[in-house]
Amino acid sequence: MRNVIALCLLLGFVPTAWATEYAYTIRSAELKAKPYTDAQTLTSLPPRSKVEVLGRQGGWTHVKSISFSGWVKMLSLQLEANDQNRRGDNGLSALFNVASTGRSSSTVTTGIRGLSEEQLKNAKPNPQELQAAKRYAVSRQEAQRYAAAGKLHAQSMDYLNGGQE
Repeated sequence: MRNVIALCLLLGFVPTAWATEYAYTIRSAELKAKPYTDAQTLTSLPPRSKVEVLGRQGGWTHVKSISFSGWVKMLSLQLEANDQNRRGDNGLSALFNVASTGRSSSTVTTGIRGLSEEQLKNAKPNPQELQAAKRYAVSRQEAQRYAAAGKLHAQSMDYLNGGQE
């Protein structure tokens, strides 16, 4: 019986380990030496560049192109659709997915977006967007009703010390 279980585990996980994942850049993307915005830029990849995905860390993807390997922002890539990606989890891997995530066939996505230092320096007021944002404002009473419906309670919090002890 142990041999059957070992064989099932091996067959369930080996194809996943052999699967190579590829992606395409969806816009021009800087290939960085490390997964940081201020890391050395090795090169710039043009849109639709095919890269091999080697790994992920936070909002960064470790990739290998024809000439270089390095880190690209995750949101600059689109994974290549292949049979492995479309099938998703099945069989034994879905069973183990239940154990690790609490539900079967789950999908984890991450979205990270920020402003670069250059964008912050070049920021300009946009009165039209300010007016558009004001349309989302609610009165204090509406906010309190919403909080009460969600069984939320007010809590006082001290200001953060900004990293100073």
